[in-house]
Amino acid sequence: MNTHATMANGSRIGQLLADFQPDFDFTAPLPLPVEEFEERLRKIRRQAVEAGHDAIVVHAGSVGWFHASNAYLRYICDWMREGVLIIPTDSHQPLVLLSFFTQSVLLPPGGEPVLVDEIWQIGPIGREYADRPGDSVIKTAEKCAQVLARFALTAAQIGIIGDRTSLTFWAALGSLTPKCKYVADNAILDRLQKVRSPREIALFRGAAQMISLGTQAAYHVARPGVTDHEIYAAFSFAQLAAGGETGDGYQIGINEFGTHCGKPYGHVVRPGDLINLYISNVTCRGYTAQTARMIAVGDITPHQEDVLAACTEGVKQAEKLIRPGALMRDINNAAFVPMIERGMLTSPEARTMPYNWAPMPDGNARLIPHQYVQDIDWEAQGRKLMHVYPATHGPHNPNLGHSVGMAGAQNSFNISSHNYDTLEEGMVFVLHTQWLEPLSAGCNIGDCYVVTKDGFENLSRHTPLETHRVTAGN
Repeated sequence: MNTHATMANGSRIGQLLADFQPDFDFTAPLPLPVEEFEERLRKIRRQAVEAGHDAIVVHAGSVGWFHASNAYLRYICDWMREGVLIIPTDSHQPLVLLSFFTQSVLLPPGGEPVLVDEIWQIGPIGREYADRPGDSVIKTAEKCAQVLARFALTAAQIGIIGDRTSLTFWAALGSLTPKCKYVADNAILDRLQKVRSPREIALFRGAAQMISLGTQAAYHVARPGVTDHEIYAAFSFAQLAAGGETGDGYQIGINEFGTHCGKPYGHVVRPGDLINLYISNVTCRGYTAQTARMIAVGDITPHQEDVLAACTEGVKQAEKLIRPGALMRDINNAAFVPMIERGMLTSPEARTMPYNWAPMPDGNARLIPHQYVQDIDWEAQGRKLMHVYPATHGPHNPNLGHSVGMAGAQNSFNISSHNYDTLEEGMVFVLHTQWLEPLSAGCNIGDCYVVTKDGFENLSRHTPLETHRVTAGN
């Protein structure tokens, strides 16, 4: 529903973006060459040999909005949908992919798998869906057992790689191959993704530039009277038009308190608003980047300005230390010095730091404060905000940042006070300083970096880190 009188949304957003032009040139990077996948497969098979595996079986399920549940298949063979990949350790044996076993499958291209000889379509079945007996998970396990038997692997050691969506499949496969020994070994692929190749870094760079395109488009339309939906749409339009793969990997926080990590709900921009664009994931050919930016609309409070300054200074202090051999702990701790100097924190140590999602000090659950909070745009839709978010003050996370990888992948490292690892050339990560005080002040800003031979490259440099200012009458 419209919360204020306006022309049709599609017409208005088109007019808002009619004269938008980014201030840098962008060329979408090409897909990774087949040779890079061949080198990955060689390393995977070598690590399988060292672990004593006769084969590796990789499973990715399907989750909402047509996404694979993990990035492993895309990393190995550029298959972006659900499937089970069977990799015999013997290099003369072919790769076999089992797929199309859910109702949320997509058709290539893009995502035609590389290096795969056979693709078997299992088919989503069941009484309700197809009026046929059976279960697709069981059928997939049965076919996987058949392929293993074909490779004479009925009494073998099999390395298995997957996630929580894989559990039923592993159980079924184990019951069908009782003489096989299954060993969970996600670390084989996780280790390979800690340091990135030059061609991978080009894709991370592309993702970061897509974020910059989207951010500049959001800046272009942000003004009093525009809705959070329209700002979100402007960002989405720009990055998707440049080749971004999804439009659901980021958040917009918008109110007079600077609250971040939200989704658009119909808020109308007003003087005094603080807007956060928390871009957790824009995807370029499977590779992601992450940034965060703040927008201040008109005058904000002196305390809010101080919080913005502390967070901005923190990222810049941490950035100075980025180079091969730098201690991740030192980079983390440097970012919190401006907060400590202002009395916002007493220590950069994660174990002692307050943060927005922390439980109680004794480890028990924290009660979200029950209190009416006025939000006229929400109330115009017939609802009320009856709790205070976040429940406590502090950074969003008790650390500074984390690795950036492929869409759906887990962080391979965190930039935190308790991480004594050192940076290596080819590591890609985000540094974001965050602070929220309930109903008072908030900030979330950060940049995406790759470690180079003699320092770093700021992948998100096309939009300044400093808060973007919008005049109240603009």
